[in-house]
Amino acid sequence: MVAHLPPLLSIIVPVYNESATIAAVLERLLTIELPLPREIIAVNDGSKDGTAAALDAAAAKSPLISVIHHARNGGKGMALRTGLARTNGSIVAIQDADLELDPAQLAGLVEPVLRGEADAVYGSRFMHEAPHVPLMTRFGNATLTRLTNLLYGSTLTDMETCYKIMRGDLARSLPLVSNRFEIEPEITVQLLKRGARIVELPVTFSPRSKAAGKKIRWRDGWHAVDILVRHKFSGVD
Repeated sequence: MVAHLPPLLSIIVPVYNESATIAAVLERLLTIELPLPREIIAVNDGSKDGTAAALDAAAAKSPLISVIHHARNGGKGMALRTGLARTNGSIVAIQDADLELDPAQLAGLVEPVLRGEADAVYGSRFMHEAPHVPLMTRFGNATLTRLTNLLYGSTLTDMETCYKIMRGDLARSLPLVSNRFEIEPEITVQLLKRGARIVELPVTFSPRSKAAGKKIRWRDGWHAVDILVRHKFSGVD
């Protein structure tokens, strides 16, 4: 077992304006079979729809769910950092609130960390062919992942994946400062700089469109490049 802590999976769910899906995501996180106990920490990042009410209703039904409300929207990175500070688990996982990724996949993703074979597990959407994924999405992810591998000597196939599962003590030790989607490369860079053993396992996902609520934009790609380059060449911790 990892980190000399009782086995517990802390699942962080950053949420912004996901009233259509958040109840279903939380229900799945409560009911899926997992090889260890769980806690679910949902961070409402200043949502303006019915997300806050849906979160509070879910928390009222289950002691496994705790909810943190941000007064205003700060970004996915800020929500993740808020949630991470509240985790107690020997393992930490991140679950998006949009149902692109089925929470049932978490059961297999935690296993290499549980067995002590990995410090982190990435659920890769691109280990196998993904013809259903829009071309521009594949191109953007491939470009950022290849830049990561070039700069840091890694062999990742999906640096931007939401499914990052880590030892709890390791996750809580990362000096993360990003507020928006650049949190993904920042987590990766911090793990690689510490020599963490990252294992990738394939996952399936159902990408949604901008019209359906997808929030990441092309400008977020430039922020990711900035994080990757700045950490490599400017001595940023």
